[in-house]
Amino acid sequence: MHVLILGGTAEARRLAELLHGTPDLTVTSSLAGRVTAPRLPAGEVRVGGFGGVEGLLTWVRDHAADVIVDATHPFAGTIGFHAAEAAALAGIPLLALRRPGWTPVEGDRWHEVDSSAEAAASLPALGRRVFLTTGRTGLAAFAGLDGLWFLVRSVEAPEPPFPSAMEVLLDRGPFTLDGERELLRRHRVDVLVTKDSGGAATAPKLTAAREAGLPVVVVRRPPAPPDVPVVPDPHDAVRWIRAHQGRGRCGPERFPPTPR
Repeated sequence: MHVLILGGTAEARRLAELLHGTPDLTVTSSLAGRVTAPRLPAGEVRVGGFGGVEGLLTWVRDHAADVIVDATHPFAGTIGFHAAEAAALAGIPLLALRRPGWTPVEGDRWHEVDSSAEAAASLPALGRRVFLTTGRTGLAAFAGLDGLWFLVRSVEAPEPPFPSAMEVLLDRGPFTLDGERELLRRHRVDVLVTKDSGGAATAPKLTAAREAGLPVVVVRRPPAPPDVPVVPDPHDAVRWIRAHQGRGRCGPERFPPTPR
């Protein structure tokens, strides 16, 4: 059985680790290649995009993949829909592995929005010193806010356009609560912006903001492909894969012609 994991997340790496070394099981993890030095999962790894649905379908056909697990970031967006279409065309099962989103608790001052543009529009009324934790892409939405100062945290340096008053903090989670408290205090942050990525690695910033009484602008997750089963934990994904094991290995003859 050949499992293709569309990954890059901690959950994808954990799934590859759990499956690595399983008899009669080949695992290939695919990374988008947006990070220069990614954390590599166990087993076989490919790096780079597929070239849309057609490219993904061709890869699945050429490498005789039996199942696909979409364990990409909740905000990866397009790849999830490409995976759903390619899996349907190939006639193979697809599972989405998604960490649960965050849930506000008592004391939180959340302002939920649907996009980075909406987040940017809400900021002038909420604060002047912004801790921006939405990653290095998408900063163009905040570039026109000249009256605000931004602390931008990302794994790699962002590229313009970005805010004119900005300090970049290159760092990678997991982060500690004490560290997040000190960061908010040292930079005199008065508003936090984040995506609802979920997971424990970056959640301490939410606790630190709540303790400090700061407003938090939370960008909601984009819609996911319909009718794709979703599990929240790599162990659940392992059980799903085992349930499909032995149902017949796919070969090139199983696949319809690649659409042109």
